[in-house]
Amino acid sequence: MARLADYFVLVAFGPHPRGSGEGQGQILQRFPEKDWVDNPFPQGIELFCQPSGWQLCPERNPPTFFVAVLTDINSERHYCACLTFWEPAEPTQEALCPEDAAVREEQVDEGGPVRLSPVAPGPPVQLFAPKTLVLVSRLDHVEVFRNSLGLIYTIHVEGLNVGLENVIGNLLTCIIPLAGGSQRTISLGAGDRQVIQTPLTDSLPISRCSVALLFRQLGIANVLSLFCAALTEHKVLFLSRSYQRLSDACRGLLALLFPLRYSFTYVPILPAQLLEVLSTPTPFIIGVNAAFQAETQELLDVIVADLDGGTVTVPECVHIPPLPEPLHSQTHSVLSMVLDPELELADLAFPPPTTSTSSLKMQDKELRAVFLRLFAQLLQGYRWCLHLVRIHPEPVIRFHKAAFLGQRGLLEDDFLMKVLEGMAFAGFVSERGVPYRPTDLFDELVAHEVARMRADEHHPQRVLHHVKELAEQLYKNENPYPAVAMHKVQRPGEASHLRRAPRPFPRLDEGMVQWIVDQATAKMQGAPPAVKAERRTTVPSGPPMTAILERSSGLHGNSARRLEVVRNCISYVFEGKMLEAKKLLPAVLRALKGRAARRCLAQELHLHAQQNRAVLDHQQFDFVVRMMNCCLQDCTSLDEHGIAAALLPLVTAFCRKLSPGVTQFAYSCVQEHVVWSTPQFWEAMFYGDVQTHIRALYLEPAEDRDPSQQVGEDERSALDVASEQRRLWPTLSREKQQELVQKEESTVFSQAIHYANRMSYLLLPLDASKSRLLRERAGLGDLESASNSLVTSSMAGSVAESYDTESGFEDAETCDVAGAVVRFINRFVDKVCTESGVTSDHLKGLHVMVPDIVQMHIETLEAVHRESKRLPPIQKPKLLRPRLLPGEECVLDGLRVYLLPDGREEGVGGSGGGPALLPAEGAVFLTTYRVIFTGMPTDPLVGEQVVVRSFPVAALTKEKRVSVQTPVDQLLQDGLQLRSCTFQLLKMAFDEEVGSDSAELFRKQLHKLRYPPDIRTTFAFTLGSAHTPGRQPRATKDKGPSLRTLSRSLMKNAKKTIGRQYVTRKKYNPPSWEQRGQPPEDQEDEISVSEELEPSTLTPTSALKPSERMTMSSLVERACCRDYQRLGLGTLSSSLSRAKSEPFRISPVNRMYAICRSYPGLLIVPQSVQDNALQRVSRCYRQNRFPVVCWRSGRSRAVLLRSGGLHGKGVVGLFKAQNTPSPGQSQADSSSLEQEKYLQAVVSSMPRLADTSGRNTLSGFSSAHMGGHGKWGSVRASGRSGGFSGDVGSRLAGRDLLGPPQANGAPPDPGFLRPQRAALYIIGDKAQLKGVRPDPLQQWELVPIEVFEARQVKTSFKKLLKACVPGCPTTEPGPASFLRSLEDSEWLTQIHKLLQVSVLVVELLDSGSSVLVSLEDGWDITTQVVSLVQLLSDPFYRTLEGFRLLVEKEWLSFGHRFSHRGSHTLAGQSGGFTPVFLQFLDCVHQVHVQFPMEFEFSPFYLKFLGYHHASRRFRTFLLDSDYERIELGLLYEEKGERRGPQVCRSVWEYVDRLSKRTPVFYNYMYAPEDVEVLRPYSNVSNLKVWDFYTEETLAEGPPYDWELAQGPPEPPEEERLDGGAPQSRRRVVWPCYDSRPRAQPDAISRLLEELQRLETELGRPPERWKDTWERAKAAQRLEGRPDGRVSGGAPSSLLVSSVPHHRRSLGVYLQEGPVGSTLSLSLDSDHSSGSTASSSRQAARRSTSTLYSQFQTAESENRSYEGTLYKKGAFMKPWKARWFVLDKTKHQLRYYDHRVDTECKGVIDLAEVEAVAPGTPTMGAPKTVDEKAFFDVKTTRRVYNFCAQDVPSAQQWVDQIQGCLSDA
Repeated sequence: MARLADYFVLVAFGPHPRGSGEGQGQILQRFPEKDWVDNPFPQGIELFCQPSGWQLCPERNPPTFFVAVLTDINSERHYCACLTFWEPAEPTQEALCPEDAAVREEQVDEGGPVRLSPVAPGPPVQLFAPKTLVLVSRLDHVEVFRNSLGLIYTIHVEGLNVGLENVIGNLLTCIIPLAGGSQRTISLGAGDRQVIQTPLTDSLPISRCSVALLFRQLGIANVLSLFCAALTEHKVLFLSRSYQRLSDACRGLLALLFPLRYSFTYVPILPAQLLEVLSTPTPFIIGVNAAFQAETQELLDVIVADLDGGTVTVPECVHIPPLPEPLHSQTHSVLSMVLDPELELADLAFPPPTTSTSSLKMQDKELRAVFLRLFAQLLQGYRWCLHLVRIHPEPVIRFHKAAFLGQRGLLEDDFLMKVLEGMAFAGFVSERGVPYRPTDLFDELVAHEVARMRADEHHPQRVLHHVKELAEQLYKNENPYPAVAMHKVQRPGEASHLRRAPRPFPRLDEGMVQWIVDQATAKMQGAPPAVKAERRTTVPSGPPMTAILERSSGLHGNSARRLEVVRNCISYVFEGKMLEAKKLLPAVLRALKGRAARRCLAQELHLHAQQNRAVLDHQQFDFVVRMMNCCLQDCTSLDEHGIAAALLPLVTAFCRKLSPGVTQFAYSCVQEHVVWSTPQFWEAMFYGDVQTHIRALYLEPAEDRDPSQQVGEDERSALDVASEQRRLWPTLSREKQQELVQKEESTVFSQAIHYANRMSYLLLPLDASKSRLLRERAGLGDLESASNSLVTSSMAGSVAESYDTESGFEDAETCDVAGAVVRFINRFVDKVCTESGVTSDHLKGLHVMVPDIVQMHIETLEAVHRESKRLPPIQKPKLLRPRLLPGEECVLDGLRVYLLPDGREEGVGGSGGGPALLPAEGAVFLTTYRVIFTGMPTDPLVGEQVVVRSFPVAALTKEKRVSVQTPVDQLLQDGLQLRSCTFQLLKMAFDEEVGSDSAELFRKQLHKLRYPPDIRTTFAFTLGSAHTPGRQPRATKDKGPSLRTLSRSLMKNAKKTIGRQYVTRKKYNPPSWEQRGQPPEDQEDEISVSEELEPSTLTPTSALKPSERMTMSSLVERACCRDYQRLGLGTLSSSLSRAKSEPFRISPVNRMYAICRSYPGLLIVPQSVQDNALQRVSRCYRQNRFPVVCWRSGRSRAVLLRSGGLHGKGVVGLFKAQNTPSPGQSQADSSSLEQEKYLQAVVSSMPRLADTSGRNTLSGFSSAHMGGHGKWGSVRASGRSGGFSGDVGSRLAGRDLLGPPQANGAPPDPGFLRPQRAALYIIGDKAQLKGVRPDPLQQWELVPIEVFEARQVKTSFKKLLKACVPGCPTTEPGPASFLRSLEDSEWLTQIHKLLQVSVLVVELLDSGSSVLVSLEDGWDITTQVVSLVQLLSDPFYRTLEGFRLLVEKEWLSFGHRFSHRGSHTLAGQSGGFTPVFLQFLDCVHQVHVQFPMEFEFSPFYLKFLGYHHASRRFRTFLLDSDYERIELGLLYEEKGERRGPQVCRSVWEYVDRLSKRTPVFYNYMYAPEDVEVLRPYSNVSNLKVWDFYTEETLAEGPPYDWELAQGPPEPPEEERLDGGAPQSRRRVVWPCYDSRPRAQPDAISRLLEELQRLETELGRPPERWKDTWERAKAAQRLEGRPDGRVSGGAPSSLLVSSVPHHRRSLGVYLQEGPVGSTLSLSLDSDHSSGSTASSSRQAARRSTSTLYSQFQTAESENRSYEGTLYKKGAFMKPWKARWFVLDKTKHQLRYYDHRVDTECKGVIDLAEVEAVAPGTPTMGAPKTVDEKAFFDVKTTRRVYNFCAQDVPSAQQWVDQIQGCLSDA
């Protein structure tokens, strides 16, 4: 029983003490005046009566009623029913200045009832003050309170003849039952009657209609999200203009949370003065008047529900976890069925007559029933996870959260995790976990209805029926007596509040009320207490739990078979059948990934442990430990499946004897798992064990009981036992009770000691000096975060640190392991003992014991550790030494590692077939050049295959630490993942024998080798100078001045030549990349040349110093020069004599690299431009890279130029302003004028070919292509970008490629529609070309395009690497994920763009217009485009020699920054690897695929260059420019003497040597056609992924280091060692293991190999492959051409079969007849079909002669004349005797070291010889020889000085050479 009302209070308006505008509430009277003992008077009621603040009102408002809820310190709720009415304000209040009042009213927010406009001071306005009647109660009977307060108000207003004191006295003394479904009629003594019904059970909440209203206001989805927010402890704020609505909404939300109780701040109506409560950090449910919405705006983490507007706003930073599926969707659909029954019938053709919808009250209960079902489904089986820790004196119950989540299959579910961790659920466990208590509807539902709910899931009607049943019960609980008698309560008349009240509310007589209350209290004390006995019962547990979602069991479909394998393996182990067990072990370790198999393992081991078979021999012990480790490795820290729990007793059972008295237990080998350092795991285990023991305590078998009953006893659960004990407890004697409490307490205490031991076993490492435990386990560190004694600051408190992050335990060796473990155990003991009521004495005793336990255990472990060291080690495979290159040295010897699969299908026996080569066990070696792994597969079934994976150290792009499992022992080990730009990935786990310091040393050394401080320390440099290990390479003093001093003297001479007076100031250099590699002493060389130099000072004259002349001759020897001469772009001699006939000349202006550091020394410029003007022009371009010619078309004579992009205007202006010496015209103008003049000079140097063929006009383009698609014409249907296929533009620029608009604002002139095409097109970056003026004469035109930047190449390459070598296995099998990530990388899109731009430029050049490519700084994309254009336009570059020239000229001489882009040194480390050159090679590969017969080199050649441009094995691709190479003395050393058979330093030298031995770089399908220009398709769909990125050879590592790739030759089949029959010649070729081209060579290679073998057998010296091939080709040609005409039929060529599948070449105009129809298969370009202009035929002949020059032979038929001649070496080199051979067939003069030498040392091409003349002896010539024996051979490149042994032989040589020349 309880009082209906505790207090009655009268609160009125009072002025604010500080005189501010607002008033405040004042309590006028309260009854009773003394506080009740059991319930003190709540403070602050006056705030809650007027939540919006106390204000006066200009008119009478109708009375209002609402209920506020206050929560006291004991979290008891007090319901304050407030009825407010308005009375005229007293004069004292009216005397307040009315103006103030009016203004004050203005300031009231909308919440204030009315607004006044300011009034003029006049007669005072009548104001009304609020007064509130308040009832305070602990019961929630809203209607009764409304009626009672209404009655009091009615008596006052209507002036009824009833004493208010009596009514209030009766109200305060009314006693009603709390629950039990009784009905009580009360009267307050004013002729009124009210019936109060109490609910049937107290525990179910009363909701009336509040839930239904909440759904009406907010809708299903919003209420569901509020429900989840409240459960997961978020802050919820309701807004409404109605206070009653606010309290209803809060009440409704709380009703939905049943059976959980909300335990945080709950204020349905929050007064305005307390709004700062909203910024509290704790969760809450609060209601606030909508008038204060503005104040709630800045709350960042509060979910706001606006009841009036029907919206719920969730801030961005708040994530509300949704209900787990399928519960969410099921709940949603049932709610919509309840709220909108019409929905199901809306689509019916014949809807039934209207169904009656439930009343609002009934609907409310139905909605609650849905949520009740939801909780029953969520928490089903929760009682099976309760751990009963104590029964007496009070039950102590803990919930095993991990087991619950694991068994429900909801581990990943965010929602349930949060709910179980929340306060509400903790309350639920302590309240509902009790085994013996009254039960309610929820207990029934969760125990008995779960099966029914599962069955009904897919039958909506049955679900609805169940919901209605539950709703009935809920309704009955609230309204037990449906036919309730009518209330009878007087109400005031209509509009009574507007009548002028006769008087204000009277002051009541306190004494009278107090007297009534006292009388009633006295009466109560006399009456016997009406205690209704609670019906307590055992709470039903219900069926064991099931998973919410049955997970698809496809993965372990054959689980029965797997479990069988596990059982067999274990029985083999224990029967000692080790070989059988070994066979099964891999399958078992695989099976143990499944939960069932792990459980099965634990059960089987338990059986064996019980049969006293726990002492094992060494092999058995190893097997058991391995299986346990494999089981534990997949346990999370929570151990939700109870695997670690099942194994915990076993790890202390299984053991082996190491020596007499020393036993090693399994726990010392399974410590490496995270679960052991998780306190929650230990607590759950502890409580579980305590429960078992306490249950056993009360189940002691009684002697007199018969066995049948005994069985029944044993099946009872601990909760059943506890329930029975709680029932008996009151009947026991005091002594018996004490005894039971003591027994339980000592049980818990003994378990605590037991667990302290267990924990020390699993936490102390075998070698206590090692603190592996601390590093491996974040857990111990977390616990330490409180006291920092153990944790270095970097780790303090890092709970979520995963393994691979670097924890702060780097030098944790010094840490105090024992101390850490003691603290860990003490914390655990403290927590569990205080929770389970262990006495403080016992607890102190435990604290004393723990350090002793730990210390004792450490001592026993020392012996075990010592003995285990003496065990014979398990036989590890022998380390295989890798093969090294000559000069390559090991830096770190093999560290034992496991190589793990990295996500590529290959190597793991995936869909590609083949065995699982990975994981492999072996060692990793670090050499000066490579990182190499060699080993064998761990899978014993694969066989003894050697697995090799390696990559150059220089190619390393990413190194990260990982924590991985070793494949054999399944231990967690430190690992490393190394990724290289040669598409190799080493994912390694270090063997446990490798200490962390060794692994760290490996990382440091690797880093040091990858990023050397100086380029001179790289492998390419140290390789040659291996004979001088201790010396710096630059200090070498050899005969003649060293190049270092030379280059310095060059600089000095340059300064002298220029003249000191002009060296006025430092040249402005943007802080540039060149200075990085430059030693300080050369800084002074940055000199600038002023504008006023006379032309003579810069043109080399005959008075050049010898050193300078030498530079000139060296420069002339460079690749560029040879190529310029081939292209007819002028020779140095002509430029010196200024022959005006040539339009271009070679200018030596940059020979000192003064103008542009990154350009070559000799440049091709227009004949008309003076050298001193170039200095000025260069300033307009980035990095001073001004436009220079790099190629000229042999047919259209158009030239291709390259330059850096233009400087932005601002920059140009800026540094010109600093540099102005003359006050004259503005400098910026003059520089742009210079630039225009220069372009003009370029244009005017071009031959105008506007001949009748219309080469320069539109007629060359058939009008069909130009079909009105803007400037570039339309796209051809085939998607080709041929002709000016229009899309080129729009795809490059993103829209049509229009030039900039003209000055007068007219639209841009469509250039290609002019009859005369522009002579020069400038292809530039869109952004740069904005400021450039179009050429007034329209001789040149700007083509703005959008290109990608180098950093985009870098990003794209990273993604490409990830796609090709993922690093970890992909989730989805099959090619889809690879293709998706390939597309994401956008690599092929960039290739497509490059090819597109290149084809565009090729078309322009082919049509006779010249092109200047001026992109970025002119050294990345410009180089790519320019090189591709030349490759596509000129067949010479498609030969081996030509391609070499192209790379040397465009990439090396023109300063592509290889070192910078490859981040070769420490300085470039931050830049990262940007494979611009690799991208170019990929483009060449795409063209190669489309035109396989046009290239002399094979695809392998491209891969070889791709690999070695990043490998730093050769010096070719090091450094950023010729200037830097000269600085290091690299450029001219090739010309020097060779000291013995030296290692190749240049990649070209290596290629040459290798080509002589093997045709690996040669393309047998090479048969170039007449069509010079190739036009490849460039659409992404036409591009192929380069197999360089994807292929792998695990047999020998990458095949690009040829010496290593050639494995030892296999013995011929005939002579097997065993002398048995010759074995079959078949061999298995595995896709990723063997090198396919070597295992299955193509037919021609095969035949050549066979020939060589036969020749060797016959004892003849084998002939060179090239000669054999040439002979075969010649014979084939004769065969195919009997009558000398071009044969129409296909010749019997080896290549016929492969031709039809590829395009030969692409005709540009498909309409002009079948270009491809006359395909000729002849193998030499001289005899190809069709005729061309004579010039191109000569070009072809010249190119074939150079083609020959690489492959010389010692055959007699090619030696027309031979003998010894002395030849003068290059500058400052002595005369040497050489063996010369004149070859009329190949038209060349070759020389060798001596007569029998087979290796040619040099060739003079007779095609280049201009004259043979008598010579004069020079210094160092042979002394004894006659002067007339000297003669000179003058070629286009240089003059050769010869000397014969005597005059006649000299004469004979001259005649022979002359004869040769005249024959040609």
